[in-house]
Amino acid sequence: MSMLQQGETPTVSDALPLDEEGAVEQQTRANRRFRVPGWLGILWENRKSRVGLVMLAIFLIVAVFAPLFSPHDPRSNDFAPNLDPGSGHLLGTTTKGEDIFSQLVYGARTSLIVGVVGGLLATAIALVIGLTAGYLGGTVNEVLTFFINLALVVPILPLIALLSAYAPGQGLWVVILIIGLTGWASGARLKKAQILTLRSRDYITAAVFAGEGLWQVIFREIMPNMISLVVVGFMGSAMGAIGAEAGLAFLGFGNPETISWGTMSYWANNQGALVTGQWAWLLAPGLALSFLIMALTLVNFGVDALGNPQLREE
Repeated sequence: MSMLQQGETPTVSDALPLDEEGAVEQQTRANRRFRVPGWLGILWENRKSRVGLVMLAIFLIVAVFAPLFSPHDPRSNDFAPNLDPGSGHLLGTTTKGEDIFSQLVYGARTSLIVGVVGGLLATAIALVIGLTAGYLGGTVNEVLTFFINLALVVPILPLIALLSAYAPGQGLWVVILIIGLTGWASGARLKKAQILTLRSRDYITAAVFAGEGLWQVIFREIMPNMISLVVVGFMGSAMGAIGAEAGLAFLGFGNPETISWGTMSYWANNQGALVTGQWAWLLAPGLALSFLIMALTLVNFGVDALGNPQLREE
């Protein structure tokens, strides 16, 4: 132990042997390494967001480990048709002899892929157009604002249905691409309005005089102050993409062989599940879709608290 000079305050290293001092240092490093990120702590502190995170985690686990939760192959039609829910088939079987519960499990994977990829695509387009229009202003702003307003007034669902009907190929990725390319307008308008309030700030002017380029100013100086708005926009785009895919599949636009909650509803309606008494086949995909959108909505309450400290719960 080191000798203390008169008037000095003893520290942890002075009060512990060398081996214990090393243990304390290792424990401190471990605590720093496994410390929960601040943004995740804010999301978890919000009660509504906490429920949404748990629900979303369940959907993610089911989607990732679908083969473990699915008792049968979702495409297998070797079973008796129109079986009632029971131990062998938790939700019964379809008119083709397919296990409904297995299709429900694999449908979670499809909906999450559509939500994540479609939401990211729509958010990226909205970011580029909205930030460029808001920061540059002038003629660029007028041209891009015209396209934003044009995209806002066009009915989205009929447009998506029309593009899906005439698109080359009816695969899932074609549907995702169409959803992403048609769902950016509202997000672009919000981001343009936000950047109009930020571009006149002093730190933006200082960055311009320092010689930073256009994209450096936008993505290095402005973007960090819009993270919560970007995340909220992504959540909204993801929910819109999930709902749009389900709606298109239910209306018959898209590949009917894709295992998704929308195609389950399409076949249940097409095969007369209501008449044959197959309530599980008709209600299960709709309830699953509702719970997934509810989970994303609840998480959105926590995302709002990230950008507004007044919304944070004690």
